[in-house]
Amino acid sequence: MATIIPLETPRRKDSSFALDTLTHLVAEDMAAVNQLIVQRMESRVALIPHLAGHLIAAGGKRLRPILTLAAARLCGYQGQRHRKLAACVEFIHTATLLHDDVVDASDLRRGGPSANALFGNEASVLVGDFLFSRSFQLMVEDGSIDVLRILSNASAIIAEGEVLQLATTNDSTTSEQAYLEVVRAKTAELFAAACRVGAVVSSRPASEEEALRTFGLNLGIAFQIIDDVLDYSAEQLRLGKTVGDDFREGKVTLPVILAIHRGNEAERAFWHRTLDENDQREGDFDHAQDLLRRHHALRDAVERARHYGAIARDALGLFQDNPVKKALLDIVDFTVEREF
Repeated sequence: MATIIPLETPRRKDSSFALDTLTHLVAEDMAAVNQLIVQRMESRVALIPHLAGHLIAAGGKRLRPILTLAAARLCGYQGQRHRKLAACVEFIHTATLLHDDVVDASDLRRGGPSANALFGNEASVLVGDFLFSRSFQLMVEDGSIDVLRILSNASAIIAEGEVLQLATTNDSTTSEQAYLEVVRAKTAELFAAACRVGAVVSSRPASEEEALRTFGLNLGIAFQIIDDVLDYSAEQLRLGKTVGDDFREGKVTLPVILAIHRGNEAERAFWHRTLDENDQREGDFDHAQDLLRRHHALRDAVERARHYGAIARDALGLFQDNPVKKALLDIVDFTVEREF
């Protein structure tokens, strides 16, 4: 059984309240978004709503659509366009999850069986394509070329990030810069777009649109770094997926990059064998965790996440203080301090 590694940097225990607060502030909008999601998952092909509904019903933080709703409210928006766009963002995210689990051969998603484990790879890929198509229908219905440009560009960049990650998998020579390129494309770009469209529907000036893009981008980078830390340090039950998946799949993430750079020749040979050659033996994951602890790789990766979190917080400086702004600032703390 894998060892649970306590992080060497103290982590606040109440950070999850930030997500609860932000969720409460947009609760009415989010209820409408959830209704819209259910409606748009309907299809005469029964497997489509059944499979998509499995993933939607599994829960999750819904952070990306919540960010769209909150960004619009931060900009003073009083209409309802942001609801369709939040649903669009969630469809894009859900589609990428379906595709990711197939690529990664994951058996767990949010603590339960993944869609591909239950329904097969072919169905998961095709339903993911259906959800992407639904997202584009929602973009077109909104009628804004700017919205269409932002979200369609994000979809293309996410796909590029997935392919780029394939190029860095099983390559222990991957640099921190290459890792961050994957993170920006694969994860942070959707965070950025989700926040940015909140300013677009509100017809806010370019400075506010850019501020929200910067906030989302850096929040997304911090979010993914912490995800990669948790894969080596979290409890499987809380994390909702198998701890150590990144290691078993040969993914070279920031904690591993730091440990490799700080390790000796024997340690680098270990990473080469387990990640590049995918030759993994009993006890190797425990040894990998020990190396991360020895070189303070998890602690320093969290500090990197805090750095990007600080940039995200600074980006909101031009907005007036109000409950939504405070909740968005607090969500940065949640992102960095979370344990799931």
